[in-house]
Amino acid sequence: MGVDRDWEGVRLHVVTGKGGTGKTTVAAALALALASDGRRALLVECEGRQGIARLFDTPPLPYAERKLAVAPGEGMVYGLAIDPEQALLEYLEMYYHLGRPARVLQRVGAIDFATTIAPGLRDVLLTGKVYEATRRRFSGSRPARTAARIVRHDGVPADAYVYDAVVLDAPPTGRITRFLNVNAEVADLARVGPINRQAASIMSLLRSPQTAVHLVTVLEDMPVQETLDGIAELRRQQLPVGAIVINRVQPAHLPTSALRAVARGEVDTAALQRGLAKLGIAAEPSTVDALAAETIDAARTAVRERRLRHTLSQAGRPTYDLPELDIGDIARLYTLAAALREQGAA
Repeated sequence: MGVDRDWEGVRLHVVTGKGGTGKTTVAAALALALASDGRRALLVECEGRQGIARLFDTPPLPYAERKLAVAPGEGMVYGLAIDPEQALLEYLEMYYHLGRPARVLQRVGAIDFATTIAPGLRDVLLTGKVYEATRRRFSGSRPARTAARIVRHDGVPADAYVYDAVVLDAPPTGRITRFLNVNAEVADLARVGPINRQAASIMSLLRSPQTAVHLVTVLEDMPVQETLDGIAELRRQQLPVGAIVINRVQPAHLPTSALRAVARGEVDTAALQRGLAKLGIAAEPSTVDALAAETIDAARTAVRERRLRHTLSQAGRPTYDLPELDIGDIARLYTLAAALREQGAA
């Protein structure tokens, strides 16, 4: 489309946002955008809600990488719902070769007990699986027991990454920094050995230019403030801040000067009534007054949204607008993906 991509070199896109802002929908649309033109993207869910499956109208995802959708230009989107217990089994088998003993632990409930009493361990396992998927190459892919192996496409170099991009539907902004930074704490606790090396490798990826943490918001006071607080906290922890995605944007119908006048209550009800009459609508004065009141409320909302947009701009990050759409999930995802591509997100 002739638009430069903002995130060249980024392989892991972490999507966070305040609850209710459409974080999962934006993550899915971003995965579709990144998979366009023959690329492969993995969309990962880590909160056990099966939100990805509902969006793509598929059965609940198992702990296995499954094809979800075909992107424009014959790209592919795969999905994975990470289960912490299965991730721990995979970790023990991959790094400690504890295949059968680990499954004995599973049967007696030891793994579930461990992840329950040590919530941080759950986040270690989740980020560890995302790290593995992001770094996996065709030539280095181990025969997968818990995840479907992706067959190499014709013309793809044998040592190429299996996925061109990984999109993580991450926890909300209030928890995102702790979630991403958990391996730094692990590395501090385990000063030597394989656990230290693994944790350090994960943090190296998460703090590198190959990662971007995108924040989803809507133009309301609380989500905007939480977005700004999240950006500040990510920067304090040296985690790479990506874009701000403003979701459910309403179209602007009036220039700023006219909008402010209406917001102050300056509505010519006589002109409004004449305009309705030209359209063949005979409106009572009470109806015209009600329309004027709604117009004033809408203008005040628009003025507030413009103020919040200016506040977000002070964070100095690329910003993408996604419209409010009243269409089905699948059609909405493709429309939002196209909007992201047009703005240079993918």
